[in-house]
Amino acid sequence: MSAIGAVLYREGKIRFTNVTFIFWDLFYPLAYLLLFGLAVNKALVPELPLVGVSYNDFFLPGVLGMASFVIASNAAWAFFLDRDNGIFYEMLTYPLSRAEFLLGKVLINVLLALAQAVITVGLGWFLIGVRMPLNRLPLLVLAVAIGSAGWFFFYANFALRIRRNDLFNSVTSVLYFIFPFLSSMFYPLEPLPRFFRAAAFLNPTTWHVDVLRYVTIGWGQPRVVLMEALAFVAFSVASFAIAVRSLREQE
Repeated sequence: MSAIGAVLYREGKIRFTNVTFIFWDLFYPLAYLLLFGLAVNKALVPELPLVGVSYNDFFLPGVLGMASFVIASNAAWAFFLDRDNGIFYEMLTYPLSRAEFLLGKVLINVLLALAQAVITVGLGWFLIGVRMPLNRLPLLVLAVAIGSAGWFFFYANFALRIRRNDLFNSVTSVLYFIFPFLSSMFYPLEPLPRFFRAAAFLNPTTWHVDVLRYVTIGWGQPRVVLMEALAFVAFSVASFAIAVRSLREQE
């Protein structure tokens, strides 16, 4: 078994034997789509600048972006626990590079994010009629995979650098509040105040969700979406490089 395969096998065993983690990773974002999406679609759609799409269609990419974010956050928590109980330091003595160690961990997150996307898109179509062109599925797979990897590398840095349990939980909780709500995940940015729009356009969550929204319902200007896609790739590569460096500093 390869080094990456061994890490992937270990991470899979841990995640799939924890029912709470699996439910949270695979079904929690779907609950957002079914409950929050339906409520807003009934109550506020006439007030939102959504031309030609329902709020459920608009919110589907936000849910997929949320799933990548949540799965990465859960993976970082498991990463933090490994370091806290010492297993992480034992794994550093194994014959694998730091990059292989991170890539093995991120692969399970990518697989979970893709499984969650299948569940959300499938049940969303069946239960509330969300739409997505089938010919864009390869692009959706790519966007979900890169998104989940980028967020995992980002969160891994906090798991590697923060020592205290309470501080780690505080930081991830603040990020969970700021990144999704200060973005285009839940609502169009056009009618919002200028300062909010400016902050949202600097948020990697907006970049990822806008790409997902363009892939699923064609929402957005192609040039702007391309720039956001390149920005998110740069964010992911930078997060990976910093995470590898953080790993080397643990020795």
